[in-house]
Amino acid sequence: MVLRRAGAPDAAAVADVWLRSFAAALPTVVRPRTDDEVRAYFRDVVVPSRETWVADDTGGDGVVGVMVLDDDEVSQLYLDPAWRGRGLGDRFIALAKERRPRGLELWTFQVNASAHRFYERHGFVTAEYTDGSGNEEREPDVRYVWRP
Repeated sequence: MVLRRAGAPDAAAVADVWLRSFAAALPTVVRPRTDDEVRAYFRDVVVPSRETWVADDTGGDGVVGVMVLDDDEVSQLYLDPAWRGRGLGDRFIALAKERRPRGLELWTFQVNASAHRFYERHGFVTAEYTDGSGNEEREPDVRYVWRP
């Protein structure tokens, strides 16, 4: 498994990982964008203009995870459902802390209890709860911060 920067040829695989992961982890959250809109967003915005990293299974599965850093925010961290629990998220967070040693923040939905446990295990603390009025999904969320 290799963690590497994503390039334009990875955009479709990155979007597909996001779609599979979102569907598996957040089945009750309504997505405001179609699959094609998600793919276009990753192709046209995320991969070319944000620090996008992928977990690439060089043994055959290809891209199985994605992390996006936008300034000091982990704006995306999604793993293919078949690859959860194998340490990829731990490796991504270690990389994020290495890349942003002064601190990080992120948002996750309040219904995503497994994400809460994961981030808290990595030293993130709750900074804010919202009613979701500030996100596209209109889903209550929570902001986490990590400071060294």
